Amino acid sequence: MIQIPTLHTERLTLRGPDARDIEPMRAFYASDRSIFVGGPLTAELAWRQLGCEIGHWTLRGYGRWMVDVTETGQTVGNVGLWNPEGWPEPEIGWDLFDGSEGKGYATEAALAARSYAYDVLGWTTAISLVKPANQASAKVAARMGAYLDTEFTHERWGEMQIWRHPAPADIADGGMEAYS
Repeated sequence: MIQIPTLHTERLTLRGPDARDIEPMRAFYASDRSIFVGGPLTAELAWRQLGCEIGHWTLRGYGRWMVDVTETGQTVGNVGLWNPEGWPEPEIGWDLFDGSEGKGYATEAALAARSYAYDVLGWTTAISLVKPANQASAKVAARMGAYLDTEFTHERWGEMQIWRHPAPADIADGGMEAYS
């Protein structure tokens, strides 16, 4: 059984997904906020997506964390490392739940995930896939220092932009040391 690490940032706790996340995932995938990541979905399909998120950890040894505000325990999103079959290369991705946008949570959590990918897993590069109309996600990628590299067409998701993150050697601060 894989041991999913917990990461901590100044305001957030990134933890492994589990059964307590069924309701937040259901609510996210029922909303229009999920439009850029395959939604809206029925409750049954949202449950399957949570299973996919959990299973990715077993199949790849890494995955996406559920993001909680440390002070309150509120789950505000799903952020981390993603590389399912059909992806062009390993990705750093983020989904924020309704009411959690505009607070810097996506950037803060994604930077912690990128540091983990580079410092612990030894990744030398990473991308973020962004639907062309998803300007909010493009802004998060740009805040992280990523640049629009090229486009990719996925068999189910259609046209996506590939935002290339800076290599580990190009990141001035050297990482977050956020893992426990």
